[in-house]
Amino acid sequence: MGLFDFFKKKSSGEEKPIEDGDKTVVQSDNTDDSAPGWEAIDAEFDRLYPDQPNPRHYGTLIKYMFGGPDPLDGISVYDAGEFWHFVGYGLSELYTKESSDPEYSGYGIELTFKLKKSDNDEEEIKNGCGLLQYVARYIFKTGKVVLPEEYIYTKQTVGIDAHQKSKLTGFLTARDNLAKPLDTPHGKVEFVTLIGATDAELRSVYESETSKLEVRKLLQELGNQITDYDRQSLV
Repeated sequence: MGLFDFFKKKSSGEEKPIEDGDKTVVQSDNTDDSAPGWEAIDAEFDRLYPDQPNPRHYGTLIKYMFGGPDPLDGISVYDAGEFWHFVGYGLSELYTKESSDPEYSGYGIELTFKLKKSDNDEEEIKNGCGLLQYVARYIFKTGKVVLPEEYIYTKQTVGIDAHQKSKLTGFLTARDNLAKPLDTPHGKVEFVTLIGATDAELRSVYESETSKLEVRKLLQELGNQITDYDRQSLV
């Protein structure tokens, strides 16, 4: 049984279908040492950042399938001017088609994160990679996929920044508004971005009878998908 075989993709009536014109189609001649899923992600971020052929990259020493602690095989970080744009590699099928679902590649998503630059970039970039690995680990262990317009609320009160001082304690999620969905040789992949949210914002969603509408409202009020550890709560 492959890594993704236990997972059954769930559909939501509220999810907007991806139109053909809004996705990047990637074709590849698969060989034993090829990674068409990885190459598809690279191609999309090369489109976004053509002047950065060699972005910062943080790879894992021991792959998750071989007992390593980190489910993402790697995370690339691009300089987007005002912010750092992270993208993970590992929630889709990077190397070979393992699952029996022909429509989606792996879980059908990869995580992204847009972190506002600061005076503590080096430490916060490493911390940001840890956050992506944390969410990916949750997905791998539970089989529950993080989709757009959802929230991640652990009820923790410390910040998600490196020094745990920020008012942002969890995440809202959205479709990445920069990276287009992919149609890879292994199936569809959508980029889901994590957006830092305060405890008060997350509680307002958690306690709402219409949580999805509350998430949409907060995303609209935020006005962008950048995580700013210094921002104040909207609630």
